[in-house]
Amino acid sequence: MKTSTRGRLLASVAAIGVTGIALAGCTGGPGVDDGGDEGGNGEDVVTVYGTIVTPEQELLEESWAAWEEENGIDIQYEGSKEFEAQIAVRAQGGTPPDLAIFPQPGLLADMASRDLVLPAPEGVAANVSEYWTEDWAGYGTVDGTLYGAPLMASVKGWVWYSPAKFAENGWEIPTDWQGLLDLTAQIQSETGEQPWCIGFNSDAATGWPGTDWIEDIVLRQSGTEVYDQWVVNEVPFTSPEIKSAFEEFGKIALNPDYVNAGFGGLDTIVTTPFGTDPAAALADGSCTLHHQASFFDGFLVDAGAEVGEDGDIWAFLTPPFAGGGEAEGDVVTGGGEIVAAFDDSEATVKVQEYLSSPEWANSRVSLGGVISANKGLDPESASSPILQEAISILQSDTTTFRFDASDLMPGAVGAGTFFKGMVDFVNGTPVDTVLEQIESGWPAAE
Repeated sequence: MKTSTRGRLLASVAAIGVTGIALAGCTGGPGVDDGGDEGGNGEDVVTVYGTIVTPEQELLEESWAAWEEENGIDIQYEGSKEFEAQIAVRAQGGTPPDLAIFPQPGLLADMASRDLVLPAPEGVAANVSEYWTEDWAGYGTVDGTLYGAPLMASVKGWVWYSPAKFAENGWEIPTDWQGLLDLTAQIQSETGEQPWCIGFNSDAATGWPGTDWIEDIVLRQSGTEVYDQWVVNEVPFTSPEIKSAFEEFGKIALNPDYVNAGFGGLDTIVTTPFGTDPAAALADGSCTLHHQASFFDGFLVDAGAEVGEDGDIWAFLTPPFAGGGEAEGDVVTGGGEIVAAFDDSEATVKVQEYLSSPEWANSRVSLGGVISANKGLDPESASSPILQEAISILQSDTTTFRFDASDLMPGAVGAGTFFKGMVDFVNGTPVDTVLEQIESGWPAAE
């Protein structure tokens, strides 16, 4: 039942997630082996296309450099911020890359449903079975067929804090959501200061940090079934479950006594940058609590803070709701990529298998800044303690992982009305009005 639900989820997202893909004049398709390209030195050439651009692109290329030389394969990577639009054009036009790194499972599912990508080869399927959890395997699976293997990952929902400040005041890490609300009230009462700093500003994507809050709460309060149904609009934004998530978030974000530490009143949530400013406020002690993904580690280091359990700043996961979920272990949201193929030449298959292996995962993660959910990855390869902790969470068979909901929803909602709705919500628009406005972004059913 779980696999069937996931297949329907991805297929439903796929049906509405990509526009303009039905182009005329298709001159080729996946799986056409033309004998393999060769580079100038006689090496096989495998082209890879994705969203990873400078400076991360250099680290990606470094991660496979030694393997390229050992195997006589030249991996030619092209990164583009226009990937989501261009990959469909290239595939339908008969000029796809050999491999593509998909940042959204729904986009991969759309192309799989149109027979534009190939099922994963046997070696990749074996790696996925051995090194990835069922949840992660599901994001590369469409209608029961595995099309791609996961690559990198992120864990969202961390609450960042100062261990020294907690110890000094006798504050304890909460074990459930109500405990987090109680801790917030305790900190405010004992210090007379706002505990939380929240920043929504991200240029054209302003509002996305708020969607992360809602996703964390929906998953923890209502469980995986509601979360999966919400992603495909079987549970609409106007439903009681989603309204409750907004109201719970509002218990923190709409209380001027709780927000916005170091910056002013509630009106500064939308104008405060999501990364640099909260990191600086945590580092200088003017902010006590902040909700952000594992990548926030980099902002803290740049702000001069040492990240670690015994360091200046550490983090705990947003706690569960008492009786709200069915999972035994951690329940987390996050993001990641899936690698799928348009070509089945021997060289392409070898590269695809390598990218799904623990050997590649350890190579890339050891270069810093990223993690992977590959269970063959050594957590010690990670560049920081929080990334090591995130890897352990992702590798656990008891962890329930769900992909970022806004990334699974059609762009008009996930990166459109949902972002705007979060801005309106913290600016005081009534919750029912906000939910109706977000829901209006869903494309009409065909």
